[in-house]
Amino acid sequence: MKLYFAPGACSLAAHIMLNEVGLSHELEKVNLKDKITADGQDFTQINPRGAVPALEISSGVVLTQNVAVLTYIGQKSESKAFNPTPDSITFFRLLEAIGFCEDVHSTIGPLFASDLPDVTRERLIGLVGRRLSQVEALLEKTGNGYLLPVGFTQADALMAVIVNWTAPLKIDISAYPLTSALRDNVFARNAAQKALKEEGLI
Repeated sequence: MKLYFAPGACSLAAHIMLNEVGLSHELEKVNLKDKITADGQDFTQINPRGAVPALEISSGVVLTQNVAVLTYIGQKSESKAFNPTPDSITFFRLLEAIGFCEDVHSTIGPLFASDLPDVTRERLIGLVGRRLSQVEALLEKTGNGYLLPVGFTQADALMAVIVNWTAPLKIDISAYPLTSALRDNVFARNAAQKALKEEGLI
């Protein structure tokens, strides 16, 4: 397998999970601005949408989108948390949680745009607060520090990566202690520390 990634982007969740499950893989860094890989390829020939993650699972076969990539990685695991029985409610709750992460992604991610109008930025900051309140409520409901009753899953890896973007964006999340703890607990895992080192982030 080969993971196409950008340091600290949402592809970091797939990187963490590849390490967590213990799947052998290569890494290929992508310059998202220029859409060029570290070895000089046109990344849009690999993923026409030009976004990470992209996971090459065999020659010429590439999966994109977090919900597909993270589910695929999980199904290579013997962990019931990562690989719940297909067609079970637990399986669909996992997909639901990954989908919710993408809702949070869609509010925080656009704030990295340097040319964002002030009125749009203010509106997005308000939406971030609403989404983080929803994350906090969900964590309070599960009561185990994670998004789902089964404990740590791919969804937590993705949520931790997305919530971590609030630091460079200088968004204060002190009002969301459970969300902050989720981020910290995920990044304390050996698989996450390994991924952070491999991406040059620590």
